[in-house]
Amino acid sequence: PDKMDWWKEAKFGMFIHWGVYSVPAGIYNGKEVNGIGEWIMNRGKIPVLEYKAYAQQFNPTGFNADEWVKIAKDAGMKYIVITAKHHDGFTMWPSTVSKWNIYDATPWHHDPLQELAVACRKAGIKLGFYYSQAQDWNNGGAAAGGKWDPAQEHSMDDYIDKIAVPQVKELLTNYGSDVPAVLWWDTPVDMTRERAEKFLPVIRKYPNLITNNRLGGGYQGDTETPEQFVPATGFPGRNWETCMTMNDTWGYKSTDHNWKSPEVIIRTLIDIASKGGNYLLNVGPTSKGLIPQPSIERLKEVGQWMKTNGEAIYGTTASPFPYLSWGRCTQKGDKLYLHVFNWPKDEKLSVPILNKVKKAYLLANQKTTFKIDKLQGKNIIHLDGNAPDKIASVIVLEIEGKPDVLPLPAIGKPVKASSIKDGTSVENLFDGDPKDKWQPKDEDKDRWVEIDLEKEISIGASSVAEPWHPWDNKGQKIEIQYKEGNNWIKAVGFTTNGTGNTLSFSPVTSRYFRLRILESKEPTLNEWVLYRSE
Repeated sequence: PDKMDWWKEAKFGMFIHWGVYSVPAGIYNGKEVNGIGEWIMNRGKIPVLEYKAYAQQFNPTGFNADEWVKIAKDAGMKYIVITAKHHDGFTMWPSTVSKWNIYDATPWHHDPLQELAVACRKAGIKLGFYYSQAQDWNNGGAAAGGKWDPAQEHSMDDYIDKIAVPQVKELLTNYGSDVPAVLWWDTPVDMTRERAEKFLPVIRKYPNLITNNRLGGGYQGDTETPEQFVPATGFPGRNWETCMTMNDTWGYKSTDHNWKSPEVIIRTLIDIASKGGNYLLNVGPTSKGLIPQPSIERLKEVGQWMKTNGEAIYGTTASPFPYLSWGRCTQKGDKLYLHVFNWPKDEKLSVPILNKVKKAYLLANQKTTFKIDKLQGKNIIHLDGNAPDKIASVIVLEIEGKPDVLPLPAIGKPVKASSIKDGTSVENLFDGDPKDKWQPKDEDKDRWVEIDLEKEISIGASSVAEPWHPWDNKGQKIEIQYKEGNNWIKAVGFTTNGTGNTLSFSPVTSRYFRLRILESKEPTLNEWVLYRSE
């Protein structure tokens, strides 16, 4: 079996950000420090000795590994990734490499990673470790935004050789052959190829270990890691995992009560699965070792939905439909799972697929079956009454053969651009691969791309994907236009947010469509997709 098999089947995991930063919980010198909880040392420019004193108050007597694992399992999560060491350099296990660890520096002499490994094994949950390999604000690693205390001056190479590499060895040897299943790198600040290569001999000894794409030095790892967003077109051909917070912070912050609703969380999970990815959803436990109550309540609701509808998530592959106005679709064998967010008022659900449908029924109650008609190459499902599930009702279609879906209207069609920067290509925008890009020339001030669909087609939605970096908001102002006679008319305008956007608009029928970049610091696009209106 392939090492990625269990991971692709799992779809849903729990991220845990837990450490000394849960003691100040976002407050320093009586004031709230801007930004996320686990960055308080960096954002508050807290001196090393002052920050280290927090460890004396880190006494998580409320920690119970079995309880944490049960919360994850009941939510339908299949794996857990915990911060073994975050950027403050504090290790959540009794590292022999540095005394700055949970066993030696706190009154609580435990190894929570060991306790979690035992609990996960018992519950059949995989356990992975997050390790901050580059940034280490206490042990001489890099610091984003520069250092603020003379005590931090130290050679980074020395830190990699004497702390980071030996600690990764400990993590890979201390907990049995099955833990960690995942090693999750982060923020490769100042990571050269040479520095990254020092970790390779260690991890190569573990052929089943899954690593992400954040080691640095140009190493791809096994997974892409979009953060806090769902990529508009997924990452075709790559394993990917969106990591996301439930409020606005990863590490516990006492003042952050901006919680996502269960509806948003469940629909995000569905959206990710429909694009072929995994969802790593975060909890930030307190310094007492407790997962915050609002997180527990939300996970419970997610778990209830998953108990009924998990079959439509686990082990599924991406939707054969590039876009559906009423919801999302996942796929497994000859079954299409239609996740209906917007239950149609006229009780007719249009599915743009040519296949013969053998059977259509409600996943939550398989006795509830639906009648189907064919109309202009589409299957129309006749629903009955109101939505059975207010968040997402799942209808199963059993079809004959592979899904036969109308191809995207712009694929392979003639395209031109106002200008093309060397090393980029305008055809790249329509090839389904968000890795390559189109850029106009620097001197080009009227930047556009034009597609000829070769016949009039009614278009009702569009996706734009742009290069992603976790801490970069592109903010490109874009307008999509269609041609009527000799005039270009605006269909929709929007501003990108560093993540790619999908927008629906009032359907317009035309042969020619144009995308214009009105404002941008660095005009760049990876994909531009047009969708038929259903």
